[in-house]
Amino acid sequence: MSFAAILRRELILARRTGAGAELGLVFFLILISVVPFALGPDQRLIGRIAPAILWIAALLSTLLGLDRLLQADEDDGIVDHFLLSGTPLVALLAVKALAHWLVTGLPLALAAPLLGVMLAIEPAAMLPLALSLLIGTPALTLIGLVGAALTVSLRRGGLLLSILVLPLSIPTLIFGVTLVKEAAEGRPFTTPLMLLCAVSLMMLAVAPAGAAAALKFARN
Repeated sequence: MSFAAILRRELILARRTGAGAELGLVFFLILISVVPFALGPDQRLIGRIAPAILWIAALLSTLLGLDRLLQADEDDGIVDHFLLSGTPLVALLAVKALAHWLVTGLPLALAAPLLGVMLAIEPAAMLPLALSLLIGTPALTLIGLVGAALTVSLRRGGLLLSILVLPLSIPTLIFGVTLVKEAAEGRPFTTPLMLLCAVSLMMLAVAPAGAAAALKFARN
């Protein structure tokens, strides 16, 4: 029941603070609208780099709400309550990461085929694009969870958080973009798909424990 209550609370707070799915989708639409002005009307060029554009936009959308992932709870003393409660801190942080992904990564993955049409992605790559975002965006959120825990005790640590998260997100971006490119060219994409799954599963196993250790270390 405590996990369900925390998940519900996080979803409500995300909606009230404007960090819900609408923000990520609007950010995507703005980015897609700006790209043609920078690259020109060459649809073939835009189609070739569209997977990279969408994945970079997914990463930036994830970063938008990371500074609020734990900071508000730190300011209100809720983090201390988590530490003193009998509920495992690792599980509580995993629930918070799930809520963040539900309002950022999942809507982008579901909207990816429509956004792909706007960027002239090959039709054969539409479903692989959505699949890559569905599998890969949890890794971005979990990496951000660790960064948020490391910087939660710092005032205005948003820049440091981005510096910590961006390098660790590079493997996820590489495998995600490679998967979509292989699908667009009609080649098997099993290898990048498996690697992307491996990254997300590894972060699922490591990130909540790492974030919990970071929060406990900050109290020592």
